Amino acid sequence: MHRTAVKKVVLENVLDANDALAQANREKFDQSGTYVINMMSSPGAGKTALLERALERLRGKLRLGVLEGDVQTTLDADRLARFHIPLVQVNTDPGFGGECHLDANMVRSGLAELPLEDIDILVIENVGNLVCPAEFRVGENVRVMVYSITEGEEKPLKYPLMFRSADLVLVNKIDLLEYLDFDLEQFLGYLKAVNPAAPHILTSARTGEGVEEFCSWLERRTAYPPASG
Repeated sequence: MHRTAVKKVVLENVLDANDALAQANREKFDQSGTYVINMMSSPGAGKTALLERALERLRGKLRLGVLEGDVQTTLDADRLARFHIPLVQVNTDPGFGGECHLDANMVRSGLAELPLEDIDILVIENVGNLVCPAEFRVGENVRVMVYSITEGEEKPLKYPLMFRSADLVLVNKIDLLEYLDFDLEQFLGYLKAVNPAAPHILTSARTGEGVEEFCSWLERRTAYPPASG
Protein backbone atom coordinates (compact mmCIF):
# COMPACT_ATOMS: atom_id res chain seq x y z
CA MET A 1 0.00 0.00 0.00
CA HIS A 2 2.79 2.41 0.88
CA ARG A 3 4.58 1.87 -2.42
CA THR A 4 1.35 2.35 -4.35
CA ALA A 5 0.70 5.62 -2.55
CA VAL A 6 4.21 6.86 -3.29
CA LYS A 7 3.89 5.99 -6.98
CA LYS A 8 0.57 7.83 -7.16
CA VAL A 9 2.02 10.95 -5.54
CA VAL A 10 5.05 10.92 -7.87
CA LEU A 11 2.84 10.56 -10.94
CA GLU A 12 0.58 13.37 -9.79
CA ASN A 13 3.60 15.62 -9.27
CA VAL A 14 4.93 14.79 -12.73
CA LEU A 15 1.58 15.54 -14.36
CA ASP A 16 1.15 18.77 -12.39
CA ALA A 17 4.58 19.98 -13.50
CA ASN A 18 3.79 19.02 -17.07
CA ASP A 19 0.45 20.87 -16.96
CA ALA A 20 2.21 24.04 -15.84
CA LEU A 21 4.61 23.84 -18.78
CA ALA A 22 1.75 22.99 -21.13
CA GLN A 23 -0.05 26.15 -20.03
CA ALA A 24 3.11 28.17 -20.72
CA ASN A 25 3.28 26.61 -24.19
CA ARG A 26 -0.36 27.42 -24.76
CA GLU A 27 0.19 31.06 -23.85
CA LYS A 28 3.05 31.20 -26.35
CA PHE A 29 0.87 29.68 -29.06
CA ASP A 30 -1.99 32.07 -28.30
CA GLN A 31 0.31 35.08 -28.43
CA SER A 32 1.45 34.11 -31.92
CA GLY A 33 -2.06 33.22 -33.08
CA THR A 34 -1.07 29.61 -33.78
CA TYR A 35 -3.68 26.87 -33.52
CA VAL A 36 -2.11 23.63 -32.30
CA ILE A 37 -3.19 20.06 -33.03
CA ASN A 38 -1.77 17.13 -31.09
CA MET A 39 -1.92 14.15 -33.46
CA MET A 40 -1.69 10.78 -31.72
CA SER A 41 -1.90 7.10 -32.69
CA SER A 42 -0.25 3.74 -32.30
CA PRO A 43 2.89 3.13 -34.41
CA GLY A 44 2.12 2.64 -38.09
CA ALA A 45 -1.47 3.90 -38.02
CA GLY A 46 -0.73 6.39 -40.79
CA LYS A 47 -0.24 9.81 -39.16
CA THR A 48 2.59 10.87 -41.46
CA ALA A 49 0.92 9.56 -44.60
CA LEU A 50 -2.27 11.48 -43.82
CA LEU A 51 -0.23 14.60 -43.13
CA GLU A 52 1.42 14.22 -46.54
CA ARG A 53 -1.97 14.00 -48.20
CA ALA A 54 -3.25 17.03 -46.29
CA LEU A 55 -0.15 19.10 -47.05
CA GLU A 56 -0.51 18.34 -50.76
CA ARG A 57 -4.03 19.78 -50.73
CA LEU A 58 -3.54 22.69 -48.35
CA ARG A 59 -0.32 24.07 -49.80
CA GLY A 60 -0.95 27.74 -50.52
CA LYS A 61 -4.18 27.78 -48.48
CA LEU A 62 -2.91 27.48 -44.92
CA ARG A 63 0.42 28.22 -43.31
CA LEU A 64 1.12 24.86 -41.72
CA GLY A 65 4.00 23.77 -39.52
CA VAL A 66 4.91 20.40 -38.04
CA LEU A 67 6.73 19.31 -34.91
CA GLU A 68 7.73 15.68 -35.35
CA GLY A 69 8.12 13.45 -32.32
CA ASP A 70 9.93 10.10 -32.43
CA VAL A 71 12.16 8.07 -30.15
CA GLN A 72 14.88 7.98 -32.82
CA THR A 73 15.51 8.89 -36.49
CA THR A 74 14.26 11.72 -38.67
CA LEU A 75 12.49 9.43 -41.14
CA ASP A 76 9.06 11.04 -40.84
CA ALA A 77 10.44 14.58 -40.87
CA ASP A 78 12.46 13.70 -43.97
CA ARG A 79 9.24 12.64 -45.71
CA LEU A 80 7.61 16.00 -44.94
CA ALA A 81 10.66 18.14 -45.81
CA ARG A 82 9.66 18.24 -49.49
CA PHE A 83 6.79 20.58 -48.61
CA HIS A 84 9.21 23.28 -47.44
CA ILE A 85 7.18 24.14 -44.37
CA PRO A 86 8.41 25.06 -40.89
CA LEU A 87 9.45 21.69 -39.50
CA VAL A 88 11.35 20.55 -36.43
CA GLN A 89 12.27 17.08 -35.17
CA VAL A 90 12.20 16.21 -31.47
CA ASN A 91 13.72 12.83 -30.61
CA THR A 92 12.98 11.56 -27.12
CA ASP A 93 15.95 9.17 -26.97
CA PRO A 94 19.06 11.40 -26.78
CA GLY A 95 17.91 14.05 -24.33
CA PHE A 96 14.84 12.62 -22.68
CA GLY A 97 15.62 8.95 -22.07
CA GLY A 98 13.67 7.39 -24.93
CA GLU A 99 10.20 8.34 -23.73
CA CYS A 100 7.21 6.85 -25.56
CA HIS A 101 5.46 10.24 -25.76
CA LEU A 102 6.05 13.94 -26.10
CA ASP A 103 5.50 16.03 -23.00
CA ALA A 104 5.22 19.79 -22.66
CA ASN A 105 8.93 20.27 -21.98
CA MET A 106 9.95 18.27 -25.05
CA VAL A 107 7.62 20.34 -27.22
CA ARG A 108 8.97 23.51 -25.63
CA SER A 109 12.50 22.42 -26.57
CA GLY A 110 11.57 22.50 -30.26
CA LEU A 111 9.65 25.77 -30.35
CA ALA A 112 12.73 27.96 -30.67
CA GLU A 113 13.26 26.54 -34.17
CA LEU A 114 9.71 27.31 -35.33
CA PRO A 115 8.53 30.75 -36.56
CA LEU A 116 5.18 30.54 -34.79
CA GLU A 117 4.06 33.95 -36.06
CA ASP A 118 4.21 32.52 -39.60
CA ILE A 119 2.23 29.37 -38.76
CA ASP A 120 -1.58 29.26 -38.77
CA ILE A 121 -1.77 25.63 -37.66
CA LEU A 122 0.98 23.66 -35.97
CA VAL A 123 0.58 19.89 -36.06
CA ILE A 124 2.45 18.05 -33.34
CA GLU A 125 2.90 14.48 -34.55
CA ASN A 126 3.32 12.61 -31.30
CA VAL A 127 5.32 9.44 -30.72
CA GLY A 128 3.39 6.34 -31.76
CA ASN A 129 1.82 4.86 -28.64
CA LEU A 130 -1.76 4.18 -27.54
CA VAL A 131 -1.25 5.01 -23.86
CA CYS A 132 1.36 7.58 -22.82
CA PRO A 133 0.69 10.48 -25.24
CA ALA A 134 -2.88 10.78 -23.98
CA GLU A 135 -1.66 11.42 -20.42
CA PHE A 136 0.46 14.47 -21.22
CA ARG A 137 -0.91 17.80 -22.42
CA VAL A 138 1.56 19.80 -24.47
CA GLY A 139 -0.36 23.07 -24.89
CA GLU A 140 -2.54 21.95 -27.79
CA ASN A 141 -5.97 23.31 -28.71
CA VAL A 142 -7.33 19.96 -29.86
CA ARG A 143 -6.33 16.32 -30.18
CA VAL A 144 -6.70 14.25 -33.31
CA MET A 145 -6.36 10.49 -33.04
CA VAL A 146 -5.48 8.36 -36.07
CA TYR A 147 -6.76 4.81 -35.68
CA SER A 148 -6.02 2.07 -38.21
CA ILE A 149 -8.66 -0.59 -38.82
CA THR A 150 -5.86 -3.19 -38.79
CA GLU A 151 -5.73 -2.73 -35.00
CA GLY A 152 -9.06 -4.43 -34.28
CA GLU A 153 -12.48 -3.26 -33.13
CA GLU A 154 -11.85 -3.51 -29.39
CA LYS A 155 -9.19 -0.82 -28.99
CA PRO A 156 -11.53 1.89 -27.61
CA LEU A 157 -12.39 -0.49 -24.78
CA LYS A 158 -8.78 -1.54 -24.13
CA TYR A 159 -7.26 1.95 -24.39
CA PRO A 160 -10.14 4.25 -23.39
CA LEU A 161 -8.07 7.27 -22.34
CA MET A 162 -6.64 7.77 -25.82
CA PHE A 163 -10.07 7.59 -27.48
CA ARG A 164 -11.76 9.57 -24.70
CA SER A 165 -9.30 12.44 -25.03
CA ALA A 166 -9.70 12.76 -28.82
CA ASP A 167 -11.58 15.68 -30.35
CA LEU A 168 -11.56 13.95 -33.76
CA VAL A 169 -10.88 10.33 -34.72
CA LEU A 170 -9.57 9.54 -38.20
CA VAL A 171 -10.47 5.91 -38.93
CA ASN A 172 -7.65 5.16 -41.34
CA LYS A 173 -6.72 2.47 -43.89
CA ILE A 174 -10.38 2.09 -44.75
CA ASP A 175 -9.32 0.80 -48.18
CA LEU A 176 -8.38 -2.48 -46.46
CA LEU A 177 -11.86 -3.06 -45.09
CA GLU A 178 -12.79 -5.66 -47.71
CA TYR A 179 -9.68 -7.69 -46.91
CA LEU A 180 -10.04 -7.78 -43.12
CA ASP A 181 -12.30 -9.53 -40.71
CA PHE A 182 -13.22 -6.19 -39.18
CA ASP A 183 -16.64 -4.95 -38.01
CA LEU A 184 -16.69 -1.19 -38.60
CA GLU A 185 -20.08 -0.69 -36.96
CA GLN A 186 -18.93 -2.51 -33.85
CA PHE A 187 -15.85 -0.32 -33.62
CA LEU A 188 -17.93 2.83 -34.02
CA GLY A 189 -20.24 1.57 -31.29
CA TYR A 190 -17.29 1.06 -28.95
CA LEU A 191 -15.98 4.53 -29.86
CA LYS A 192 -19.36 6.11 -29.08
CA ALA A 193 -19.54 4.27 -25.77
CA VAL A 194 -16.14 5.66 -24.73
CA ASN A 195 -16.43 9.13 -26.30
CA PRO A 196 -19.98 10.00 -27.44
CA ALA A 197 -18.97 13.52 -28.51
CA ALA A 198 -16.04 12.65 -30.78
CA PRO A 199 -16.71 13.00 -34.52
CA HIS A 200 -14.96 10.60 -36.87
CA ILE A 201 -13.85 10.62 -40.49
CA LEU A 202 -13.22 7.48 -42.55
CA THR A 203 -9.88 7.96 -44.30
CA SER A 204 -7.36 6.25 -46.51
CA ALA A 205 -3.98 7.82 -47.07
CA ARG A 206 -3.46 5.41 -49.99
CA THR A 207 -6.63 6.23 -51.95
CA GLY A 208 -7.27 9.70 -50.58
CA GLU A 209 -10.70 8.82 -49.21
CA GLY A 210 -11.78 11.24 -46.50
CA VAL A 211 -8.73 13.48 -46.93
CA GLU A 212 -10.78 16.38 -48.32
CA GLU A 213 -13.08 16.17 -45.33
CA PHE A 214 -10.09 16.20 -43.00
CA CYS A 215 -8.63 19.19 -44.85
CA SER A 216 -11.94 21.05 -44.53
CA TRP A 217 -11.86 20.32 -40.81
CA LEU A 218 -8.32 21.73 -40.65
CA GLU A 219 -9.33 24.86 -42.55
CA ARG A 220 -12.17 25.48 -40.12
CA ARG A 221 -9.66 25.52 -37.23
CA THR A 222 -8.43 28.94 -38.39
CA ALA A 223 -11.92 30.32 -37.76
CA TYR A 224 -11.59 29.64 -34.04
CA PRO A 225 -9.92 32.32 -31.92
CA PRO A 226 -7.27 30.98 -29.53
CA ALA A 227 -8.64 30.15 -26.11
CA SER A 228 -6.69 29.79 -22.90
CA GLY A 229 -6.90 26.69 -20.72
